[in-house]
Amino acid sequence: MTVLSYALTRIDLLLYFTICILLFFFWFNRSKKSKEKMPPGPKPLPIIGNLNLVNLKKPHESLMELHEKYGEIFTMHFGPKKTVVIAGYRAVKDALVSQADDFGERADTPLFKLISEGKGIVFSNGELWKAIRRFTLSTLRDFGMGKKTIEARIQDELIPLIENFKSHNEKPFDTDIIMNCAVSNVICSIIFGERFEYKDTRFKKLIRLMGVNEKLAGSPKMVESTKAETHFDDENLVYSVLDLFGAGTGTTSTTLRWGILLMMKYPEIQKKIQEEIRTQIKQGQMPRADDRRNMPYTEAVIHEVQRFANIIPLNLSHTTPNDVYFRGYCIPKNAPFWHQHLCCCFFFSNFELCCKRTELNSGTGTTCIKKNGTEVIPFLTSVLHDKTQWETPYEFNPNHFLDAKGKFLKRDAFMPFSAGRRACVGESLAKMELFLFFTGLLQIFTFYPPPGVSREDISLEPGTGFLLFPLPHLVCAKLNY
Repeated sequence: MTVLSYALTRIDLLLYFTICILLFFFWFNRSKKSKEKMPPGPKPLPIIGNLNLVNLKKPHESLMELHEKYGEIFTMHFGPKKTVVIAGYRAVKDALVSQADDFGERADTPLFKLISEGKGIVFSNGELWKAIRRFTLSTLRDFGMGKKTIEARIQDELIPLIENFKSHNEKPFDTDIIMNCAVSNVICSIIFGERFEYKDTRFKKLIRLMGVNEKLAGSPKMVESTKAETHFDDENLVYSVLDLFGAGTGTTSTTLRWGILLMMKYPEIQKKIQEEIRTQIKQGQMPRADDRRNMPYTEAVIHEVQRFANIIPLNLSHTTPNDVYFRGYCIPKNAPFWHQHLCCCFFFSNFELCCKRTELNSGTGTTCIKKNGTEVIPFLTSVLHDKTQWETPYEFNPNHFLDAKGKFLKRDAFMPFSAGRRACVGESLAKMELFLFFTGLLQIFTFYPPPGVSREDISLEPGTGFLLFPLPHLVCAKLNY
């Protein structure tokens, strides 16, 4: 029996390795064929794919290097998962605007799926997303978005923010929590109907938790339709409010903090803004949204802060609902990965097990298929730092948005809110907030670094997370009057 068992064991092992070899050649030939259609990219290593080429603390920098090598569209393997990166202004615009339907779905990223369960505005898809987005835009307009009522809410919040800055009496302080609270109170006043005091412990705790999450993560009225009940349940409304609350706080407050930091770094730019403020806004009068048209330099600086800070470098991932032909390549709806007796697939941004048994001619194997199409990254860093669109892409230069006569110059490659059907739903609110808060603060204060810190010591290196936020720093604010 021992000899027989030994022989059977050897036969099993031989059969096992034979199947493994057959599967390897099957996978190799399949991959080779798919590579003829898929965009080019670095050769992946087993298991880890191209993770050896990515600085996980600064993935946008690694992708920029690969963009320089492989061009405007290339394939990356995050683990065994294929992801297509679209880079550069022209390619990203074509994908998100010209072929909006082909790239209009949100990728099924488990971390965000765990948070939102595929509901709300940001991470939903299909008819659900269309219905919720239309409802949200219509409701926000009813609440005054883009109108004088929203301007008044922002001005009302500017008053306690200024008082808070004054309370520090020119001593160094951290702007992180207080700026988040001020910006958050604007969206709170819209969706909750009230603002919160900056010392409210529950409010401050919520703001802190949102900050932690950001660092960890990397229309017309609705008709009474037959699908209304499935779209407008309590969970969808809750997640929609959370999306508005989150998106309406972190991005704008982070941009404002970058703005103040850059003013400390470049005091000559701060001085020019203040001269324009004194010329266009009477002393004692608060900034108004209409002042933007008469303040081209301030408007240029705010735009350049958004471009330079590049706070959402990778954008939110999209996906292809169908096979998509783009720039001479085919981006397939599904990207399968073949493994023998292996269901544990490690994905850089997808930890779910999606394995399915399938019968092969050579035996039983396992295929792992991403259900919602190939993930696509419309790479915003490559747009905001595109060498063909910006004269000095890696420098802070307000002249990017000024013509030869000093008038404000719109730039098509300015895409901090993304573009197309998935562009930020609160873009108009964010623009108004940025102008009124930034101008209002510089009207009252001059910002400078703490004693012992020179402007050369001020670091413009970002912290890591889903948002690129300024590293911890202190600010001094001196009254102008």
